[in-house]
Amino acid sequence: MMKLITCFLAATVLLIVLQNHLVASLSRNLQKIALFQFKQSLTISAPTYCSYYSYLDSINVYSIPSHPRTMNWNMSSDYCTWEGVSCEHATGDVVGLDLSCSQLVGAILPNNTLFQLSHLRFLNLSWNDFSLSNQFPQEFGFFAKGLSHLNLSNTQFSGTVPSDISHLYKLVSLDLSELRVKLEYQVFRLLLQNLTQLSVLKLRSVDISSVLPMNLFANLRVLDLGGTGLYGALPEEVFHLPNLEVLDINNGNINLNVILPKVKWGCSGSLQHLIFVGINLSRGMPDSIALLESLATLVLCNCNMSGSIPKSIGNLRRLTKLDLSLNHLNSQIPNGLAYTNLRVLDLSYNNLSGLLPTSLFELTSLKTLEISCNGLKGQLHEFDSSKSQLEHFSCKNNLLYGQIPQLFSGLVNLSKLDLSSNNFSGILDIEMFSPLKYLSTLSLSYNNISLRSTGMATLPPKLKYLYLSSCNMKDFSRVSKDAENIKYVDLSYNQIDGVIPHWIGLVGRDSLSYLNLSHNSIQGGLEGLPWNVLNILDLRSNLLNGSLPSLICNTSSLEILILSYNNLSGVLPICSTDVSRLIVFDVRMNNIQGSLPSNLTNFRYLNSIHLHGNKLEGRIPSSFAKFVFLEVFDLGSNQITDTFPQCLEALPNLQVLVLKSNKFYGLINKSSSSDHPFPSLRIIDLSNNEFSGSLPAMYFKNFNAMMDGEPYKIRPSYMGDDYYSESISLVIKGVEIEFLRIINVLTTIDFSNNNFEGKIVDYIGNLVSLRFLNISHNYLTGHIPSSIGKLSMLESLDLSSNQLDGDIPQQLTSLYSCAFLNLSCNLLRGRIPKGAQLDTFENSSYAGNSELCGHPLSRKCDNYDGTHEEKDEDDDYFLTGFTWEAVVIGYGCGVVPAFIIGYLMLLAGKPKFAGIIAKELGLKIKRLDIRMR
Repeated sequence: MMKLITCFLAATVLLIVLQNHLVASLSRNLQKIALFQFKQSLTISAPTYCSYYSYLDSINVYSIPSHPRTMNWNMSSDYCTWEGVSCEHATGDVVGLDLSCSQLVGAILPNNTLFQLSHLRFLNLSWNDFSLSNQFPQEFGFFAKGLSHLNLSNTQFSGTVPSDISHLYKLVSLDLSELRVKLEYQVFRLLLQNLTQLSVLKLRSVDISSVLPMNLFANLRVLDLGGTGLYGALPEEVFHLPNLEVLDINNGNINLNVILPKVKWGCSGSLQHLIFVGINLSRGMPDSIALLESLATLVLCNCNMSGSIPKSIGNLRRLTKLDLSLNHLNSQIPNGLAYTNLRVLDLSYNNLSGLLPTSLFELTSLKTLEISCNGLKGQLHEFDSSKSQLEHFSCKNNLLYGQIPQLFSGLVNLSKLDLSSNNFSGILDIEMFSPLKYLSTLSLSYNNISLRSTGMATLPPKLKYLYLSSCNMKDFSRVSKDAENIKYVDLSYNQIDGVIPHWIGLVGRDSLSYLNLSHNSIQGGLEGLPWNVLNILDLRSNLLNGSLPSLICNTSSLEILILSYNNLSGVLPICSTDVSRLIVFDVRMNNIQGSLPSNLTNFRYLNSIHLHGNKLEGRIPSSFAKFVFLEVFDLGSNQITDTFPQCLEALPNLQVLVLKSNKFYGLINKSSSSDHPFPSLRIIDLSNNEFSGSLPAMYFKNFNAMMDGEPYKIRPSYMGDDYYSESISLVIKGVEIEFLRIINVLTTIDFSNNNFEGKIVDYIGNLVSLRFLNISHNYLTGHIPSSIGKLSMLESLDLSSNQLDGDIPQQLTSLYSCAFLNLSCNLLRGRIPKGAQLDTFENSSYAGNSELCGHPLSRKCDNYDGTHEEKDEDDDYFLTGFTWEAVVIGYGCGVVPAFIIGYLMLLAGKPKFAGIIAKELGLKIKRLDIRMR
């Protein structure tokens, strides 16, 4: 019996061993199938580049080309030899899968065979595109058995991070960077609670939007929370994690407050890279920063940090990168920085003062020195260039003066040199920079230097960006062909004459995208330019003549064309093809003639059309209704003869419409083809034309951009882009002003000097963000609407030289922002209201209204009914007062009546008679206290 039991047990054990062996063999085969099916579920995209971040160099971000690692996977080979696959040597189990940057595209769904690889310890799927997945797969939690490294960065997963991630209790490294996913606070807290072995946690750009949980763990070496939306206070315990090497809280945490330890740091022996960008370090940088003896990178950029740079920072002998830019630091640059091992020093955009230590130029490790936009003074003294490895140097926008050191030509590794916007002086030869064979950027603009070229100038062969604006250059007509890669050339605000330099067309024929020769004395035509490659061409304010070249129609790259303030003639180009990229077309103040071509709309992406101050005739083509991107249309000061262009009223983006000083005529229709005409318009100038009929009430009802009830809450910005700023000339407060930039809160209506009649519509009171209103010199009748008192933002109101009658509404005292008021030369009567702004205006604001009385006029309202005869003393005043004041009144209210009065008065020598005629003409001369301005 015992023998039978023993045999049975032995057979059972043997069966179990055999079964386990069979299962293990089958498991390896299933792993191979699972891997291959995972490959089959995805496609391979076109080659691209993947970016990686390094804390160890000055470049930080570098790229590598993608590579399709699964391309050669096939079932006939050993899966452990497949690229990206790692196997356990003894068992053959798949323990590692690195498919980073493998061009994979598709979806990873819950039933994907990837999740059958239960032996995985290392999984890297970064830089692939899994955006077709329905959600962030919770099945990653299946790897809880042994997964220690998980990298899903830049994989395009979306949705929310599942709580199953917190089950991966063996994780040592977790990287979910650059995923547009939401990490709920409870999941985040649970993750930090369970993953007690975690050493690397990278969540850059993950939406956390919460405070940082307090339960951090001592094993953390790398903590990257950039762009996560953290707020509140950063727990101080973060700075006391004993093993912390990298603390990176980059952009996207603007509501996060951080206070650096003042006495000791628990991580002082381990912390190597401390990076804060775009957070609040309002208490500044303490002296205790010098205790971080291992620190190599210190970036405290755009942190609202004030105070001084601690002198003790020079004790950080291992420091290779220091970036304190975009703060409010107001100290001098510590001399101790010369004793560090710095490769990158960026102190730009602060309030630093004092001298720039010359020793920095001799720091043998320094490659980048950025001190732009501070208040640094003094000279750049000569230095030993043989000791310097400097590659980038920028000191623009400071108060530096003196001559530019010649030894800059000895910095053989220099690739960027920006000395612009200082007070450097002296004569400089452009050939000084010829030996710099790596120089790609040279900027000397806006100094007091006089740049010369003694012979054939040889520009550095790798030069791409050349900025020499305002350098007192007189001749730059000869340049060698060596700089064949040049892209940006700015020679504006110089004294260059003659024709456009011939070398520009040669050197830049394949690469030149930006050319600015504005504000010189260049003559001739526009031939010889590399039209096929230019993106931006600015030749404004020169002496150019000739016609607009037909090559404008053939360019596919040109975006901004500025030829204003020249002597160009001819006609506008008639382009038969679609010129799709042109955004700005500015040819104002030239002598261009002819009509507006209907196919100008082939420039279909135009944002801005400036034709002001030419000799254009004819009509506005109805095809202009196709300019759906148009924001600015300035046709002022031409000879256009047309009715109001209703074709423009449906343009959704039109903000500025200037038709002034033309020959427009007729009624502005009371009906509209658009339900909401001019929805974005905020500047309209129809002045000095021959429009007639009533004011366009339908437009006043629909000027939505002028109806913002709280315009002061609008964030100020300017029309245009980084290069081009929209500008316009408007009559403001009686004076023509050129706005060099158009701010988004500028709103104005100018219908002056036309033949409008009828009443001012009450709807005008709805335009509560309106700042300037001028409807003077028309034939308007009726009362001034009390609704104008609602225009709380109004700065200028001109209703002069009309036939308005009745009282001045008391509501006008509510115009607290109004600095200019002109109600002169109307038929207004009664007492001028008292209070607020109305008390500040002088007689000229009310002159020529015979029935007005009260301050500031000398006519008192006591016992005045507006009908009694003037006394003789008034007549005496008229005789003695017939000086320039009467002429001014005549100019403002009508020249002919004033000169008739003057002529009769002087001819007859009868002041009484002159006074009677003056009264009949509606003039009360004595009480018009007009002053010269």
